[in-house]
Amino acid sequence: MATAQRDIVSGPIELKGRTLPELENLFLEHGERKYRAKQVYDAMYIQRVAGCEDMVLLPQPLREKLNSEFRTQSVQLKTLQHSQDGTKKFLFDLWDGRSVESVLIPSEMVEQDGQPRRLTLCVSTQVGCNLGCVFCATASLKLTRNLSSGEIVDQFLEAQKHSSKPITNIVFMGMGEPMNNYENVMLATEIFTDQRTKMVAPRRVTLSTAGVIPGIIRMADEGRIIKLALSLHATTQERRAELMPIAKKYKLPELIESLEYYYRKTRKSVTYEYILFDGFNDSIEDVRRLGKLARRMPTKVNVIPFHDIDFTQPQGFAKELRPSSREKFEWFIRELRNDDVNVFIRSSSGEDIDAACGQLAFSTESSAA
Repeated sequence: MATAQRDIVSGPIELKGRTLPELENLFLEHGERKYRAKQVYDAMYIQRVAGCEDMVLLPQPLREKLNSEFRTQSVQLKTLQHSQDGTKKFLFDLWDGRSVESVLIPSEMVEQDGQPRRLTLCVSTQVGCNLGCVFCATASLKLTRNLSSGEIVDQFLEAQKHSSKPITNIVFMGMGEPMNNYENVMLATEIFTDQRTKMVAPRRVTLSTAGVIPGIIRMADEGRIIKLALSLHATTQERRAELMPIAKKYKLPELIESLEYYYRKTRKSVTYEYILFDGFNDSIEDVRRLGKLARRMPTKVNVIPFHDIDFTQPQGFAKELRPSSREKFEWFIRELRNDDVNVFIRSSSGEDIDAACGQLAFSTESSAA
C-alpha cells in the first residue's frame, strides 16, 4: 500500500483521495468513531454523493463538522469540449486556482447498441511537466506542482458524471510524469481498483512513463498489478535524447534493463509507445531495431501519429518535427508486423479539440459545460 504524500494547499483538509485505512486514522485523530470513516468512504466512492451534506447516514452535527473542517470536492469542472468523434476534453480548476485537463475517449469499436466497447479516461498527475519532451504540448507549461491523490481520483468521478456509459479504462497519460508523483498516483490507483468502489479493474489501468528508472524498479518490487507503458519514440540513445531530455539521465540501455527486471519480477508485458516523425525515426533501420527491442521480452508496440502542437509556438528542433506521411506510417506498421512485432495503432481521437496524444496544454477556448 502506498504511503500518504500530498501537496499542501490552503483551505479545508481534503477527504477525497484517501484509502479507507487513511480515513479511519483521520477520523480517530479528530475524535470521531472509526466506522464513520467507512460511511464517508462509501459515500464518496460508491454512492458518489456531491458533498458532505448529502451523506445522509451521518448525524447532522458530523455533517456540519465535515463541511466546515474538510472538503470532498478536489476538482471543479470549468469547461467541457466535445469532439466530432465523441471524445470529451475537461478543463478542471483546482483548489489553489491552478488547472489540469483530462480526456474521455470512446473506443472505435462499438457494441450492438452502438455504445463504445471501451471508454478510457486519460488522467493528469501533475500541473504542467518538467521533462521538456519536444513533441509534447504540456512541456510548454512547465511544472507547477504534483496533484494530490484526491485531485487524481476526482478527475474520474467528475468525468463519469458526463457519460451514461461507465468508464472502463484509466490511462495515466495526461499532463505530467506519473513516476515523479509516485505516491499520490498509487494512492489513487488503490481507490480506482478497490473492488468495492467498482471503478475499474487493475488490468484496465495503465501507467505511462517517459523512462523514470527508479519508478519502474519500484513498481516491480512492489508487485503493482496495473500495466506499464514506456514512451520510447526512438531506437537509439542519441535520437531519443534529442526528443526527450530525460534520456540523458536515464540512458536507453539501462532503461531497457529496468523493463526486463520489471518483467522478470511481475511477468507482465510492457507496451512501447512510438510516435512516428518524418525522416527521424521511421526508417527500415528503426523498424529492425524496434523489432529487436520488442522481442527481448513480451511486449506490444503502440504506433502513434504525431499531432500538431504549433499552438504552443515551438522553437528550435521542436519546430522542425513533422508527422510521417500516411503511406510511410502504414509501411512502418506493415514492416513491424512482418518482423513478428505485436503492433497496435493509437487513434487520433479528439484532435479537432487539441485532445489527442501530446496536445494537452489549455490550447483552445472551451465552451462552458
